[in-house]
Amino acid sequence: MAGYVSDAVIRRLPGYYRHLQELEREGAQQISSQELGARMNLTASQIRQDINCFGGFGRQGYGYSVPELRENIGRILGIDRIHSMLIVGAGNIGRAIANSNSFEASGFQTTAIFDVDPQKIGTRIGDLTVMDMADIHDYIADNKVDICVLAVPANIAQAVAQELSSYGIEAFWNFAPVDLKLPEGCVLMNVHLEEGLQVLSYRMLNKRPR
Repeated sequence: MAGYVSDAVIRRLPGYYRHLQELEREGAQQISSQELGARMNLTASQIRQDINCFGGFGRQGYGYSVPELRENIGRILGIDRIHSMLIVGAGNIGRAIANSNSFEASGFQTTAIFDVDPQKIGTRIGDLTVMDMADIHDYIADNKVDICVLAVPANIAQAVAQELSSYGIEAFWNFAPVDLKLPEGCVLMNVHLEEGLQVLSYRMLNKRPR
């Protein structure tokens, strides 16, 4: 098992996984840290440091086996198994996530979507029927849920997260523009869309590509 690993390294792992998937599709069997770094706009030293956090996986004079490294990074990320997700909020973001085919291909299976709006409850989104938020406790009690996607307004996000954590949900993917406070033991990933655009605006003004 790896010891402490910085958030910066963890955030680069999905990029490694994606590029290695592309290399496999291209038929590549091996790659050096220099070649992978050039592809990802990272230094060879950074590649080696990141991968060595988890044991290395490379061989002197050979580099990395593309299939082996992709498999190991997938295992480190935990995407070598199926994770069940439920969505709270059947608005535009919730619907977009429910309709996406890419998540299931990566091991994230959306199993249910909930809302409080009577006009949305009972409607279909892809293969799912929007369920009443009043029934979410019973659903969680009867079904395995690994991740909750929060696609709700900011003013109720904290209350919804607290309620669901009390039902045993420990992982949240939060799209509400608010910083949540969760009980110890819960894990959280925030996706603040407006902040991303604001960073992009800054980089446009200052001509900074990354």
